Amino acid sequence: MVEKDSILKEKLKQSGIFDFKELYEFAFDYLMTENYDVNEKKYSEKVSGDSKEVEIEWEAFKKVSDYFRFVLKTGWKITGLKKVKVKKGDKEVTMDSGMIEIRFECLLHKDYESRWENHPMWKFLRGVYDRYIVKNRIEQYEEKLIREFTDFINQFKTFLAVEGK
Repeated sequence: MVEKDSILKEKLKQSGIFDFKELYEFAFDYLMTENYDVNEKKYSEKVSGDSKEVEIEWEAFKKVSDYFRFVLKTGWKITGLKKVKVKKGDKEVTMDSGMIEIRFECLLHKDYESRWENHPMWKFLRGVYDRYIVKNRIEQYEEKLIREFTDFINQFKTFLAVEGK
């Protein structure tokens, strides 16, 4: 069985004007450029009147070795999403208005292919391997994952700040 270590969680909440389609594509493209495989587990829209509510769940995986992989989970909830016209320079552009809340979590998966699970002795050896043999490597991967995770969130924040103006 995959051993999942939750490393860090964060939540981003913003109300205002943004381009939902551009934000979605930006986040997806960013993860793909960073060599993550993105799995969209959920996408739902509920329309009520002139606004809608959108919920999205992603799991992005990145293999770092035969034993370790990084996982970034995002859960989007957008409420009161409406189309609005705004002026950008001399042009009038259609954008979106609403409240966006995004939950982020990063995990480090160990033995993600469950190779050490077939025999009780191997399972015991995996514990020894994790605690004593690759302990420093686990700490290095956790630090690298935290850096990638915070970069992803900072890119999100920057995109929202730029698009919202």
